[in-house]
Amino acid sequence: MAHSILFNPLELPNGVIIKNRLFKSAISETLATASGSPNPRFMTLYETWAKGGAGIVMTGNVMIDRRALGEPGNVAIEDERDMNLLMRWAKAGTQNGTHLWMQLNHPGKQSPKNLSREPVAPSEIPLSGGVGNYFNPPRALTAVEIRDLINRFGNAARIAKKAGFTGVQIHGAHGYLINQFLSPHHNQRTDEWGGSLANRMKFLLEVYYEIRKQVGGHYPVGLKLNSADFQRGGFTEEESMVVLKQMAEAGVDLIEISGGNYENPKMMGNNVKRSTKEREAYFLEYAQKARKLVSTPLVVTGGFRSEAGMTEAISGGDVDMVGMAKPFALVPDLPNRIYEGRYETVKISPIQTGVGWVDKQLSSLLELGWYEYQLARISRAKPPVPGYNVWLSILRSFYKNGRGAFGKRRA
Repeated sequence: MAHSILFNPLELPNGVIIKNRLFKSAISETLATASGSPNPRFMTLYETWAKGGAGIVMTGNVMIDRRALGEPGNVAIEDERDMNLLMRWAKAGTQNGTHLWMQLNHPGKQSPKNLSREPVAPSEIPLSGGVGNYFNPPRALTAVEIRDLINRFGNAARIAKKAGFTGVQIHGAHGYLINQFLSPHHNQRTDEWGGSLANRMKFLLEVYYEIRKQVGGHYPVGLKLNSADFQRGGFTEEESMVVLKQMAEAGVDLIEISGGNYENPKMMGNNVKRSTKEREAYFLEYAQKARKLVSTPLVVTGGFRSEAGMTEAISGGDVDMVGMAKPFALVPDLPNRIYEGRYETVKISPIQTGVGWVDKQLSSLLELGWYEYQLARISRAKPPVPGYNVWLSILRSFYKNGRGAFGKRRA
């Protein structure tokens, strides 16, 4: 095929070269063992994506505390007990010149009832709306616990590097713990960790500095940040810009832009304006403003489907990589297909049952369960099934997770 700008290499601020501009964003695998360990199915899944041609493949979120999971089937890293498995995972996912980065996360209060009797958060503020029924009210973290969590992030990053992952990403979006600290709605502390934006972003900064201390200055460290929470009294776009600029100055190597949380899940494409969907990239307007503030490479995730839409985003210069998650669950070799001139725009429709109250109350859950089924097939070296029936997906979730099937889960 004729040369495409999508296959221009990208140099990160630390000098690391990414072979192209296609970024497989995180999507939860829910394939780990009951003890939070990876298994051979991870190797098959990530080998498939690595051979599929992406520049960076991001793992689903890896939890830094086995006591705090975002959902059943999360990988959790506290020590080196799974080092051999992690090394095999990293080796599988870094074939073909692909970067495999580990996304590090703590769910905070977004840990379902069946997993957390008393989740922790910056403040004792429960989740609101319909999603609140799926989570127990949180307990406020103590200052000692906050310092422990910062150390855990650093330790998990050290282990990822030792295992052979070529970078890590701090998950600071989608309503998880770091996002909770950033939000004035969820963080109403009166100590050094709350109040002003400078105090609310302190947890994120300390996490970054601890990771950097443990992995060194030349190892890629990325950040996933909300453009906004889209929630009254929450983390705003103006605040997000301040945090983005601060993190760029601190030395983060790549910033992925997303938005929303489970109380308002913009990251799932819910309530996105029609004009935004038509131009594909949900958060491109934010990226255009961000580019005026920082030179750090930016990734926009959400909405990309066509080769033309991806190319336009990179050509405009406001975005350095295009992030996709759902398309990679249906077309795992999407980059190779574009490169070889045989890509057909992936068709992605809302995952709905047709029953109004079910679709309204469980929209993001239906999406995640359906896509997890696709990942499960790929992890068994089977092709995705785009026409899979959503009711079968629901039954599968019940069979797999029992009463916890409808515990809210991540994007």
